[in-house]
Amino acid sequence: MGQPKALLPYRGITFLEHLIEVTRHPRVGMQIVVLGAGADEIQAHLALPAAQIVINPDWRRGQLSSIQSAIRSLPPNETEGIIITPVDHPLISVHLIDELIQAFTGTRKAIVVPTHGGRRGHPVIFRASLYEQLLGASDSVGARQVVRAHPDEVEEVVTDEEGVLLNLNDPEALRKALGEL
Repeated sequence: MGQPKALLPYRGITFLEHLIEVTRHPRVGMQIVVLGAGADEIQAHLALPAAQIVINPDWRRGQLSSIQSAIRSLPPNETEGIIITPVDHPLISVHLIDELIQAFTGTRKAIVVPTHGGRRGHPVIFRASLYEQLLGASDSVGARQVVRAHPDEVEEVVTDEEGVLLNLNDPEALRKALGEL
């Protein structure tokens, strides 16, 4: 992309700022931003409180290492779950986050995932009971390993938001998603 994805513009703010805004919710007790590649540049551009930032020194291992860094930073036994919102899936809304949290609150299932057109996407909520499994998951499979291990524990939330599926990893995908192609 030529710069950290977290700093790419979206509706007058950055991807990261948008994700922070849409995940502000009364049921979200803390927001943690895990930074890896480009951490210094991201911190220089965004005024994030130090308590909100976790640096992932193992970011080259992939997304799972960031999830693991987030889990390790949580106060022990003080969270019900974690919402994983990858920075390359920023096209989500406050409404979607609210629907996912409502589903999480209303089910006993351990995983809540949005679906669009029959396909699962992001963000995903994992109950705290799965933290150890996420910490032990294989880098090559990632958090999907935990989802696949618990097929009866997945609550799907159908949404019309295509953004749950859009992985914005290159300039063409970004231009297409933003209607520029």
